[in-house]
Amino acid sequence: MTIAIVVLMLLGYVLICVEHVTHLNKATVAMFCGVVGWVLFMCMGTSFIQVLHAQEFLDYLAGEPYTLEASKQFIASHIFLQYFGQMGGVVLYVLATMAIVEVLVNNECFNFLKSWLRSQNTNHVLWLTVLVTFAISAHIDNLSATVMMLLVMRRILRVPHQRMYVGAAIVITANAAGMFTVIGDISSLLIWTKGAVTATNYTGSLALSAVVATVIPTLFIRRALPDRLDIERPTYSFRGEDSVLKIWQRAILVFLAFAGLWFVPTFHRITLLPPFLGALCVLGVIWVAAEVINISRIRTEQPQTISTGRSLQYEVIQIIMYTIGACLCVDVLIEIGAMRAVSGWLDANIHSTYLLSVVLGLLSAVMDNIVLVLSAVNIYPVLSPEEAVTPYLQNFMQNGQYWHLVALSGNIGGCLLPIGSIAGLALMKSEDVTIWWWFRRITLGAFIGWACALGTYFLVDYFLR
Repeated sequence: MTIAIVVLMLLGYVLICVEHVTHLNKATVAMFCGVVGWVLFMCMGTSFIQVLHAQEFLDYLAGEPYTLEASKQFIASHIFLQYFGQMGGVVLYVLATMAIVEVLVNNECFNFLKSWLRSQNTNHVLWLTVLVTFAISAHIDNLSATVMMLLVMRRILRVPHQRMYVGAAIVITANAAGMFTVIGDISSLLIWTKGAVTATNYTGSLALSAVVATVIPTLFIRRALPDRLDIERPTYSFRGEDSVLKIWQRAILVFLAFAGLWFVPTFHRITLLPPFLGALCVLGVIWVAAEVINISRIRTEQPQTISTGRSLQYEVIQIIMYTIGACLCVDVLIEIGAMRAVSGWLDANIHSTYLLSVVLGLLSAVMDNIVLVLSAVNIYPVLSPEEAVTPYLQNFMQNGQYWHLVALSGNIGGCLLPIGSIAGLALMKSEDVTIWWWFRRITLGAFIGWACALGTYFLVDYFLR
């Protein structure tokens, strides 16, 4: 049964990697493999729990005779629910942040971006786009940030070829900014909620690398663009004074959202409550503030929300379902002992976190970084100081090099090809970007940015330690 589950997961990983060829939705594949994997595990769960959970199972029986029903109840209540709780926390956090984005978008809080970015000067458009994308993606998931900025670019730039280059800069920036904070990306959130890093140490260790991984590829992209861009002519439509929010009202909503999300790690440290509760609290505050600000529109029967494109909402549902499926797949691999076997092989044959980070980055180019980072995070446990008796094992302590390098190479390595991240796939769908086009024009800059980011991290880590 172990072989059957491993083969199923490997087949699922392959189908996820070639989604752009098969056009088979990766969320569907991940969900199917995760559910079937747990069903197969339940069928042969007795043999697994007697190896990995022998003492816990004996304590659960409390002297009662063994039955097949008892083993299934133990798996459901003591094994699966534990994983489901961890997965549910991540999914609820993502749902909360995406709902915050929806509230801001529906209240036109980001409309100022179109006026800020509308210019024929390439330096102005490109670098301001990168700066805004970095600031947004450091607080919300990189898919929402990417889709939102791509929608803005479609309303500003007229030439598809120019939108492809600027879109590539948006994807790279969103992925790099995702490792700037523990709340900036699903992979960062997974590492943080596992207890592998603390928020302050994580940002301090990777902030400069995130900036380097953004700036260097952008410099390469700037060389491929002309000095003057072809922009769309702005369209003006009259709205009554009561139909839109004032600038100061939008500023209040944006400030509450970003300040609240920035406070989530502190909320978690003070209360020890799961991070998703902090995100839900921010959502509640934003929602109430939006209702109060829109009270005049409600009383005058003005439209309470602005019509927006459905692409963001559709992608949101997909990423949530995909995250659930990916977590189910990795969790069942942990329970059958596959992850332990992988970590043992890596310790015996590679035994270097530096080399592991290079391999991880190269794999991220062709395999979605969420699955890869989720797998890499769960291969090793977070070791205590008493367990980390050698310099190599110290890399797996809290705030160890391994966890930082997983986030860095997983996010930046995923930019080597557009299929390496969900943000890159969003660009492929939006602007018809091909893998060959990206490889010829973007991969070199992304690779140099990744290499420089690794070098920057090692320098920062050396002086911090």
